[in-house]
Amino acid sequence: MKFGGTSVADLDRIRHVAARVKRECDAGHQVAVVVSAMAGATNQLVKWCNDLDPLHDPREYDVVVASGEQVTTGLLAIALGKIGVKARSWQGWQVPVRTDAAHGKARVESIEGAALLADMAAGVVPVVAGFQGVAPDGRISTLGRGGSDLSAVALAAALKADRCDIYTDVDGVYTTDPRIVPRARKLERISYEEMLELASVGAKVLQTRSVELAMKYRVRVQVLSSFEDRPGTLVVDEDEIVEKLTVAGIAYSAEEAKITVRRVPDRPGVAAALFGPLAAANINVDMIVQNVGADGTTDMTFTVGRADLARTQEVLATLKDSLGYQSVLADPHVVKISAVGVGMRSHAGVAATMFRALAEKGINIQVISTSEIKVSVLVAAEYRELAVRALHTAFGLDGPEPPAKEEEE
Repeated sequence: MKFGGTSVADLDRIRHVAARVKRECDAGHQVAVVVSAMAGATNQLVKWCNDLDPLHDPREYDVVVASGEQVTTGLLAIALGKIGVKARSWQGWQVPVRTDAAHGKARVESIEGAALLADMAAGVVPVVAGFQGVAPDGRISTLGRGGSDLSAVALAAALKADRCDIYTDVDGVYTTDPRIVPRARKLERISYEEMLELASVGAKVLQTRSVELAMKYRVRVQVLSSFEDRPGTLVVDEDEIVEKLTVAGIAYSAEEAKITVRRVPDRPGVAAALFGPLAAANINVDMIVQNVGADGTTDMTFTVGRADLARTQEVLATLKDSLGYQSVLADPHVVKISAVGVGMRSHAGVAATMFRALAEKGINIQVISTSEIKVSVLVAAEYRELAVRALHTAFGLDGPEPPAKEEEE
């Protein structure tokens, strides 16, 4: 059972989580719990690091931001003890959750589950800090934002759990963000591949690497609400899904920034010379477009996470002499919008439908990228809601109008 930040936002919610865990234990299940930091805690810790030094040492950053989960593990273990459930808190380094050395966005390399399994066999609920592990040098590492989902799936795989239940502030996976499109529908089941693409392009329900891991180890994941007793959405193998939608969902990511490197000499190796140093700086490049001019130069446009924008500009500045480019333009006011569905493999015309729907709303497309089951476009940030609504309707995803909420007295 994994509980996100809003599920453990205050002591009342932590008590509520404890009651949920007790219910599973009383039903005869062996339970391990993974928790996030209390809602808002990690943001505050990150802000303190950035305020002191935007180019801080990532190892010390990890020490600071990992403290949020440590607090929650102790509080939940106390809350469980209070209602008669034996529990013990575990930090990432105690399990241990071993990671690589990429501080701030480390990858899980192995988890030794023997001590946790021994606890569970003895009737003790391990409450494990999500988001953190231990790097090869013995220092605390963190797994990047949303990393508690990754911790939970990795732990479920290591313990060979029957299922990994991820409790969050939504009651499942929807065809798009219900706050933007009230007629969005909840999916009963979604394939690993669709969930992976939706997560990678901005759907906030599950973190990308957690879905990759679930897919690799065939961990059945259920996304459900901490606050309502309703069935959630099961993330499963494609074979378990009978009806495959052409487009299962529309996702958006507002955390993108667009970079254009102007007038780079067009010669073999220029892309490697540009993107190699960015990769070495652990900067993830997403969409890439190259425009070759008639004068022997090329413009390279690509997107990075907005949080990496300053670091990207810093790396590019060091390459000016070796690459010989004219200028760098940065635009943080963009949004990536994607249509995702395994049905695309057998249905033509998805991209054409998407482009037509955006054109009818007067929305200009800046960059396009595609995969086997996804079409993504980059547009100006101001068009986010309009574009999402237009595409949700264009692909026939609108459900019935939600009932009007009665005004409170």
